Amino acid sequence: MAWSLRKYTAPDLSSDRFVQAPDAVLCPAPADGTAPANFHATSIFPEYFKIGGVWRLAGESRMDCAAVWQDQTIIVKEFRLLKKGDLVVTGRTENCEEGIFVHTDGFAEKSDSSRDAFSFRQNRSRETAFSRDYDELYSVLRHDRDKGKIVWVMGPAFAFDYDARSAFSKLISAGYVHAVLAGNALATHDLEAAYLKTALGQDIYTQRSQPGGHYNHLTTINEVKLAGGIRPFLEREKIEDGIMYNLERHGVPYVLAGSIRDDGPLPPVIGDVYRAQDRMRDQLRGATLVLCMATMLHSIAVGNMTPSYRVMPDGTVRQVYFYCVDISEFAVNKLTDRGSLSSRGIITNVQDFIVTLSKGLGL
Repeated sequence: MAWSLRKYTAPDLSSDRFVQAPDAVLCPAPADGTAPANFHATSIFPEYFKIGGVWRLAGESRMDCAAVWQDQTIIVKEFRLLKKGDLVVTGRTENCEEGIFVHTDGFAEKSDSSRDAFSFRQNRSRETAFSRDYDELYSVLRHDRDKGKIVWVMGPAFAFDYDARSAFSKLISAGYVHAVLAGNALATHDLEAAYLKTALGQDIYTQRSQPGGHYNHLTTINEVKLAGGIRPFLEREKIEDGIMYNLERHGVPYVLAGSIRDDGPLPPVIGDVYRAQDRMRDQLRGATLVLCMATMLHSIAVGNMTPSYRVMPDGTVRQVYFYCVDISEFAVNKLTDRGSLSSRGIITNVQDFIVTLSKGLGL
């Protein structure tokens, strides 16, 4: 059977409960960064608000934000970005009672009536076979390469292995990467690998620690700073391989968010956590496929920022596909526990995952 995007089933806004529902109550924000009492907090699902007798879908959403009526449209804002006087939707019910409807099953699959009430291995674990997940992922990647936006959220594990760096570089060159969200470590160790052929002092081919290798990432950071940034460093050293090289070569945007433990950091790393969040959210606007790999905190953060749906330029609503790939069951399941209910988990070594993915796409 040929793969296709899952169809969105919109609620029947002509039914009695929608027609008879009151308008949502709008209250002004009492101060900058502060919502009015009884504020409504948004979710990852499509949400409709009745204003002026008309039900309106929030076109761009994220979890745990405020819905604001602004310029004749619903704008979803982080609470810290509210301005005094913003008209904020209030109400804590979600089934039309207060002019708010949260549509949780717009992309629901048909239930399998033949399935037993009790059966084994329905959850995701290290024993799960992920063959079908790979098949679906190949299809989504091929579709969204030209008709969507693919965002990768990456931990540093990819930079520790030659084959993994090479595989992801092929994905970039083939157009399967539209943005990358990461931290200081991914960029640092990828550049170290390109510059000194080590990652955290270990040879990227043999994984053997090199004499004095624990200095190598610090030396790399220092040289990037001396060069004036990543691009001039790549040009100065005539580097033509690796993740950062290919991102720069193909003009793919990336956001490097800083953390307290960072060494250096590299010049592009954003140390202001809220400015980093804004930059990450900018890249997630329009994302139709998000892959989070081997970075639990980044994965949870991105999961909280990513809705389960996207309103496309032609007005159609489509599903956002969200994958979390990690060797740890805890990390994969934690994302779902944090409210990212649309996340699909794949439990495996991410270095093996990216090599398999590249080969499966024929690269």
